Amino acid sequence: MGKRTQQAKILRVFRKVHRTTGALLFIFFFFISVTGLLLGWKKNTNGVILPKTQKGTTAELKNWLPVDSLHTIACTTLHNIVSPDLSLELDRIDMRKQKGSVKFIFVDNYYEVQLDGATGEVLSIGQRKSDFLENVHDGSILDRYLNTDGYIKLSYTTIMGVSLLLFTVTGFWLWYGPKQMRKSGKAKPDKLPKQPNYQPLN
Repeated sequence: MGKRTQQAKILRVFRKVHRTTGALLFIFFFFISVTGLLLGWKKNTNGVILPKTQKGTTAELKNWLPVDSLHTIACTTLHNIVSPDLSLELDRIDMRKQKGSVKFIFVDNYYEVQLDGATGEVLSIGQRKSDFLENVHDGSILDRYLNTDGYIKLSYTTIMGVSLLLFTVTGFWLWYGPKQMRKSGKAKPDKLPKQPNYQPLN
């Protein structure tokens, strides 16, 4: 099998893998690209995707209220201002020392309550759409609702990571392979062996 024939065979295989991967995982690539784009802009959407971090009165932690007191204020605020039907289960507490504020981020509907760390004043209440986008981006949205302890996210990120790698490698070869084939086609043929000089018989 010649070199050019071998290159053509590899090119056909790569084209098939590239086409199949793109067709089967199109919808997932679409969600990953859109959510990734939005997450990249989350801090530049004027609070639409991610609520702005508010500034409290002091960055001195010794002047802050105890965390349990701040937690009580956040829970009361969520029920009184947003809805008494929301769960008070916390996802995390985000303390911004330099800003003098603390964020209580709840699991239910991605709500957050920002408080002044020193006075307990409510600085803002909002939904973290960025957290929802992150969960869609990495597939953990299904773990969240099916309570599968991260297994779906692990499987999803593994499949998509390997697929994206294949997509990149095959895409590169679909661009580079034909160049190599054209280069091989233009190669000068080897010189023919010199024919012996026969003398005519008398």
